[in-house]
Amino acid sequence: MARYIGKEMSRVDGVAKVTGKAKYAAEFAVPNVAYGFIVNGSIAKGAITAIDTQEAERVAGVIRVFTHLNTPKLGPKPASNEQAPPRGAQEEEDKSFRALQSERIFFNAQPIALVIAETYEAARFAARLVKVTYSPEPHVTDTETVREGARQPKQGPPPKPRGNPEEAMRNAPVKIEAEYRIPIEHHNPMEPHGAIALWQDEKLTIFDKTQGVYSLREHLASTFGVPPENVSVVSPFVGGAFGSSLRPNYYPALTAMAARELKRPVKVVYTRTQMYTGHGYRPYTIQKIALGAEQSGKLSAMIHEAVHNTSATEEFNDNTTNFTRQVYACPNLFAPTRITNTDLSTPVWMRAPGAVSGMFALECAMDELAYELNIDPLELRLINYADVDPESGKPWSSKALRECYRLGAEKFGWKDRKMEPRSMRDGRFLVGWGTATGVWGAFQRPASATITLRANGTANVASATSDIGPGTYTMMAMIAAEYLGVKLEQVNCELGDTKFPRAPSQGGSQTTSSVGSAVYGCALAIGAKLLELANQDAKSPLKDTAADDIEMLDGRLQRKSDTSRFVRIADVMKRHRLAEMTETHESKPSPERQKYALLAHGAQFVEVKVDPDLGTVHVTRVNELTACGKIINPKASHSQEIGGVVWGIGMALQEATEIDHRYGRIMNPNLQHYHVPVNADIHAIETSFVEEDDKIVNPLGVKGMGELGMVGIPAAIANAVFHATGKRVRELPITPDKLL
Repeated sequence: MARYIGKEMSRVDGVAKVTGKAKYAAEFAVPNVAYGFIVNGSIAKGAITAIDTQEAERVAGVIRVFTHLNTPKLGPKPASNEQAPPRGAQEEEDKSFRALQSERIFFNAQPIALVIAETYEAARFAARLVKVTYSPEPHVTDTETVREGARQPKQGPPPKPRGNPEEAMRNAPVKIEAEYRIPIEHHNPMEPHGAIALWQDEKLTIFDKTQGVYSLREHLASTFGVPPENVSVVSPFVGGAFGSSLRPNYYPALTAMAARELKRPVKVVYTRTQMYTGHGYRPYTIQKIALGAEQSGKLSAMIHEAVHNTSATEEFNDNTTNFTRQVYACPNLFAPTRITNTDLSTPVWMRAPGAVSGMFALECAMDELAYELNIDPLELRLINYADVDPESGKPWSSKALRECYRLGAEKFGWKDRKMEPRSMRDGRFLVGWGTATGVWGAFQRPASATITLRANGTANVASATSDIGPGTYTMMAMIAAEYLGVKLEQVNCELGDTKFPRAPSQGGSQTTSSVGSAVYGCALAIGAKLLELANQDAKSPLKDTAADDIEMLDGRLQRKSDTSRFVRIADVMKRHRLAEMTETHESKPSPERQKYALLAHGAQFVEVKVDPDLGTVHVTRVNELTACGKIINPKASHSQEIGGVVWGIGMALQEATEIDHRYGRIMNPNLQHYHVPVNADIHAIETSFVEEDDKIVNPLGVKGMGELGMVGIPAAIANAVFHATGKRVRELPITPDKLL
């Protein structure tokens, strides 16, 4: 019997990935390809007054050097809501940066030329010979200096207060107020961004590292003024992205422009350093929180104000305070996010965008309030547990957070925690225990897929969605195998290509709910079609069987309520001379979802050990409990959550993009100086799921988890550090200098 959902399955694409059979964007073999190398500028703001490319052009093998003087004007780009995870309205007009369009400089290391040569080495060498003269202008890259000028973003209406937060705060018997900071942080996926572009007449084919082939297709179609169907985007495998490829970056248009001008294929790949200005980043965020409460611990007022930077050329808003409205039961609340201009490239969504930043501040503030009240931090969260959505008043479609708290505390041994800071030790190390809550939306967007079932029992599944690493190929194969009743190895999946049915970009933890539901819909449609064909036979054992009472299993179409009544699928297809059957299905969020509040939740329990002499922090133990509906593949799901914890450790203790504000230049644009956790930083991590039976979110009952896994971790670590040391660090990362 072939049943797969809920079982631990290894990746169906695993062998292809470890043997090199899986092709990433820059690995496709295209004949006669020329190589591009981007030349980066060296001022933060101003204009190019002269650019000399003669010496570069004399290098053997150089074909052409593109600058703003000889690059054609690229057309306007569409405002596409494909480009964002589904949170808040998009800006009306896409003003994202396009390279080599004028002499203006908007940020340091902006591309100012593109050298094309017969070899990568020649292009890279010649790139160093391009000479540029600038007229610099005063720049600002420090968010602190422009925070007072922060404004309400144009996207969406300004947030309204709930109740009367100002008055409630004045009258609160107990209150705390604090300010928290998160530095700029960069996605550092293993695969650098890259593309290969080729034109045949007016038709463009581009191999690109993207999280959304359709949004890139629209972007390139309008950039070059060609119909969208003339643009083919291919992206079958993506070596991590975390949001860095949700919006079309500047290099695909640049690569396609060069290929069109030179009438031959062109390949452009970022260096690791170029990745720090070649796509967005998590913005620099300042958050001010005030919490008011009764002596009992009941919250009476919450004021959570965030300011983060955007670029001078376009607005970006990560909705830092968005989830604050839904976490705790509190009658009076105000939670605005404002943005302020800096002379840096535009930020972009980065794993758990807005949520991990906002919850860092909120969950640390809750810990501070717990100490002010002398109430156990976990108890304080339970006192303010929201049994219905505090923002809309709607019931939850499902919410097993209380169970996450209970089970997590039990697994971790929370009852043995002493409240007093610096009261727990392991030899010379100070031991701290901290907790926090995680939250993320249960998103679903319209998505399509196609299934072809063959008479020999094999099946092909296709959708345009990406797989940036969470295991989408495997998830799709499992759902198809489950509902077609075939073996997993009989299912082949194809993804990441505009020739396949439209699907949303992979981001916002929405792929399984959206694309998985489409695959499920296809399988049901094939079952219904087979039932119709079977019942054309007067002697069919399935006569009078309703479509929702049939299932496919081991090559049979059978009645669920009486499995002795069945037909063999191969026989039905043979009788109707069908070698294969194909169904395409578009799944859409159900109207029923509107009646409920939909969130995924989690609870984090963290132990740290701090060296009192050196100020070094080790995260020695983590228990993470997640409630995100039904788990399709526990193996991949645990892997996602562990990855989230590891990233949370990096965010709490190591990650920061350092900028020298005198030059507006990033000082650590590499993996030597931008620190991320290595194996030695990671100790015991246990992830567990509290499954929810949720018939509202989507037909599969799944909620996303990729973002959720890291949301509460930085706060839980900061709270554990306070418990260990008695020092409250409100600015990430928590480095030894802040503890000594």
